[in-house]
Amino acid sequence: MGVHRSALCRGPYGGDDGTDGTDCADPAVFEVARHDRPPLRVCPVHLGPSLLMASGVLWPPEISLIGRA
Repeated sequence: MGVHRSALCRGPYGGDDGTDGTDCADPAVFEVARHDRPPLRVCPVHLGPSLLMASGVLWPPEISLIGRA
């Protein structure tokens, strides 16, 4: 689980427009699988919003735990 410890939250939109997608500086704890896009790494606060608003999120969602809050 400590492999992605330096990954920062990219939610809730995922930065698909070339930006970071958020001002969140929290570490990513979850990784959300997306279709034709890299997985979206998010903190616990942005997990729910990213499932609803990020583009390409699979349904049913595939969520992996990659770290600890």
